[in-house]
Parts: sequence; C-alpha cells; structure tokens
Amino acid sequence: MATGPRVAPGTLSDLGLINWVFARGAARVIGVRDAHVFSTLGRTRGLFRAWLYYSSRLMPFGSLSRRESEMVIIRVAHLRGSDYELDHHRRLGKRAGIDDAELARIIAGPDAGWGDREKWMLQSVDELIADKDISETTWTSLRRHLDERRAIAFVLLALQYDSLATTLHTLRVQRDERV
Repeated sequence: MATGPRVAPGTLSDLGLINWVFARGAARVIGVRDAHVFSTLGRTRGLFRAWLYYSSRLMPFGSLSRRESEMVIIRVAHLRGSDYELDHHRRLGKRAGIDDAELARIIAGPDAGWGDREKWMLQSVDELIADKDISETTWTSLRRHLDERRAIAFVLLALQYDSLATTLHTLRVQRDERV
C-alpha cells in the first residue's frame, strides 16, 4: 500500500479563498503546519462548507455535552484505528475535561468501570461501528439516559465520525505535523 496521500492537501487555487482561509486559520488554532483534513476536504469547495456546518451542528454545537461528544468520537476513532481523529480528539477531549486516565478507559471500552450513562453510550458506539445497528437491549438502556432528540443526535454523531474515519483512510490523509 502506498504511504502518501491519494489526494494531496490543496493550495489556495485548489481550495478557493474561503476554504483556504478557513484551513489556514484552523491549522494555526490547532498548532499544526497544515490541518490536512481541512486542506484536503476543502477541495470540494461548497460541499466542504456544507459538511463543516453539518459537522458543527453535531459537535461542538450538538445536543450532547462536549465531554460526551468527545467520548463518542474518541471511541469511534479508536475502534476505526483512525490515528488522525485520535490525534485531534485527544486534545479536544482534554479541553472537555477528559484526562489521560479517562482517555484510557474510553479506549478500554464500556466495561472499564463507567457509570450507567457512559457505559451504554460506549456500548452503543461499539455496536454501531461493528454492526451498523444498536441491539434492542442496548437501545433501551441508552434511551434511559437520552431523549429522542439526543438519541438521534448520538447516532448521527457516531456515524459522522465513522464516515470521516473512512474518508480519511480512503484518501490516505496524512497526520498533521505539530509546529
């Protein structure tokens, strides 16, 4: 398998001014030379901006808490083997209150000593990634903690990051270099 990207990160002319400015600004905020997810996906121009809006409505402006959203994303990234997602969401998770010990428990999974709510959220992520479904038992347990709106948002969040992991892998998007 080739080690380089299948689609190189774009330049100003590839991304257009709006996407290029966003990608450069994001890289600066993140502390990397180039935020490859943005400079690669930004090549789609208007589709990229629509994707950013949709993604932002799930996280950080979603109906789950930032901590819970980061737990879901970190678990998806771990299960999918997405080092790119893990790199970013380790940092974002810390900002949301997830310390190194809790990160290790998220990676260990739903049976790593969680309270009922977190256990069923992580179990639901595991089932979604493995089966593309949630069993009735798990769904019933999850719904004790999430109303309908949040349950729908939960599924959309987990599958959005599953889709992003697939995209990053398929395009062979390279991990970002810290500055």
